[in-house]
Amino acid sequence: MQLVILKTDIKTPQGVKNVQHLFDGNHHIKDWNIDRQDVDNVLRMEVSEKMDEQQVIALLTAHGYHCEELPD
Repeated sequence: MQLVILKTDIKTPQGVKNVQHLFDGNHHIKDWNIDRQDVDNVLRMEVSEKMDEQQVIALLTAHGYHCEELPD
């Protein structure tokens, strides 16, 4: 397993609910959460080796959300 951490524009409970079916239905995603209290609305996700950061970004982008790597 590996950890993916991204900045998102998912700011509301409805936004979290909208992406829940994408994440919960994906067998490569073990666990995930979105910290809406953080200014960057950080998505933390534990994924299998078969999924990487770019695939998560593509998945969210395809469903109308913006996400990107957090700057160091």
